[in-house]
Amino acid sequence: MKRKLDANDAPTVEVAPESQPDDPSFDSFGLDPRLMQAVAKAKFSAPTLVQAKVIPLALEGKDILAKSKTGSGKTAAYILPILQSILRRKKTSPKDKATSTLVLVPTRELADQVHKAFGSLSAFCSKDIQSLNLTQRLSDAVLQAVLQDSPDIIVSTPGRVTQYLNSGRLSLDRISHLVIDEADIVLSYGYEDDINTIASILPRGVQTFLISATLTPEVEELKTIFCRDAAVVKIDEKEEKGEGVTQYVVRCGEDEKFLLMFVLFKLRLVRGKAIIFVQDVDRSYRLKLFLEQFGIKSCVLNAELPVNSRLHVVQEFNKGLYDILIAADDQEVLGGIVRRQKAQLQTLDGQENEMSDEDDGVEQHVSKKAKISKNEKDYGVSRGIDFQNVACVINFDLPQNSKSYTHRIGRTARAGKAGMALSFVIPKDRFGKHKATCIPSAKNDERVLEKIIARQAKKGNEVKPYHFDMAQVDAFRYRMNDALRAVTRAAVHEARAREIKQELIKSEKLRKHFEENPDDLRHLRHDGEHGAIVRHQSHLKHVPDYLLPPQGRKGVTSEDIGFVGLRKLDPDSKRKDSKKRGGIRKGRAGGKTRGKVDPLKSFSARKRR
Repeated sequence: MKRKLDANDAPTVEVAPESQPDDPSFDSFGLDPRLMQAVAKAKFSAPTLVQAKVIPLALEGKDILAKSKTGSGKTAAYILPILQSILRRKKTSPKDKATSTLVLVPTRELADQVHKAFGSLSAFCSKDIQSLNLTQRLSDAVLQAVLQDSPDIIVSTPGRVTQYLNSGRLSLDRISHLVIDEADIVLSYGYEDDINTIASILPRGVQTFLISATLTPEVEELKTIFCRDAAVVKIDEKEEKGEGVTQYVVRCGEDEKFLLMFVLFKLRLVRGKAIIFVQDVDRSYRLKLFLEQFGIKSCVLNAELPVNSRLHVVQEFNKGLYDILIAADDQEVLGGIVRRQKAQLQTLDGQENEMSDEDDGVEQHVSKKAKISKNEKDYGVSRGIDFQNVACVINFDLPQNSKSYTHRIGRTARAGKAGMALSFVIPKDRFGKHKATCIPSAKNDERVLEKIIARQAKKGNEVKPYHFDMAQVDAFRYRMNDALRAVTRAAVHEARAREIKQELIKSEKLRKHFEENPDDLRHLRHDGEHGAIVRHQSHLKHVPDYLLPPQGRKGVTSEDIGFVGLRKLDPDSKRKDSKKRGGIRKGRAGGKTRGKVDPLKSFSARKRR
């Protein structure tokens, strides 16, 4: 498809972004007072680096291609100038109703997040600006009524927009702003045909924002299709404020992953919110049930859950109801990479596959046109979703390439805050030693780690080894084995089925069906109450002091402290303790005792009257 021209069919020339003041403020942008109120309410003290560079260019009407890391404030960087433009238009034509902004995102979770961000920043001008999330679960009649009212802003996935365009219920004739958020992965979700359809319908002269964490061939392709005279804003990670992510790696056995998870959370070595990435859905429930054995609460997020449930999980995690979120990043967001590598591991046992950075790029390009299921299109954990105040990211299962690793650890250290990333790696000589917890992808862990270290070194980051004192940790091994034995395959499958059943019970769409067929609802509830469950062992929830080293939890990660078992008392201290309890008792030959009186010798019965 040819490049979009401007309204006058003028040739386009790319320009470099202009330099900005060293310490810009939101006041310097000349925003509407109502927007400034919303900025103050959101507690934005000063614009981030990407906001300081993008907002002035956007207010001038330029197309923007912005590349900045996750959590740098890219969303507000395009929302504020768009809202300013709409308010300016409404001031001159207050009765003019038209859908002027279209925001395209790859997942429904991100659509919900962006829609809420628009609502937050337009809170003080909500009478003048209306927005619609086209992916939300509303009836067609309700959506049709809202669309007829011409909301100013529509947030959606490309597939949903195409669906409404084909049915004639949506018009893009008055669009003046187009945003493609997470532009580097939109095409990899299989939306290429939808993007081309939208591009062919858009009017000329649309201001375009391409927002991305990386610059890939897919982004360049979108730039060619949509942009004219684009200002390219690149924010290097070194320019970002904050300490960034401190990265650690632990080499351990397959079963020791579970052991270390117990130590990290039960002994509270990790404080604050944590996201744990695992390989697949089964793995996420296995880890959740394992942690439950020790009284550790967590929630699960995966593509198997309905959209509303996933949004609810994210909200509960952000509100602090759960401190641990277990994410099944099974499709690695880039579509098809993991599935292909799993097949290679299963069919080409023993053959090594080169996994260079160049290979990663080829796989992304190939996966762009691969068929992806509907759930996978809607789901993405390591990119886009705004998990708030995450202190730690744990790669329980190492990702399959260095780029996915970068996106995973980007969930922490957002907006200038510090964070930690901890990754478990299975050495090649320890692969397959514990069949119950083994996964095929772990065979490539060391090779993937080499690529991760090399990629991070180019950015000036170091991946440090993290040492546990395994002599201390081994004291908890029997507890780990007890918990793992209780989490059977049947229990994992039942946990998955039970969660789906609970979602069916809470489904709004099935409410009428259950009203007409109460037996179906009763059977679902009965199955949820009496299914196969994990055998809970209450003693595992308590950590006795004798299992801890003398210096407590710190001794677990110290290499100088040896394990101390039950504390033995010397004879003197034993004698002192016995005196405090009332003296040492003597036997029959030792005289009087302070024990109980023999009831047979002291019994006396009264005669009944």
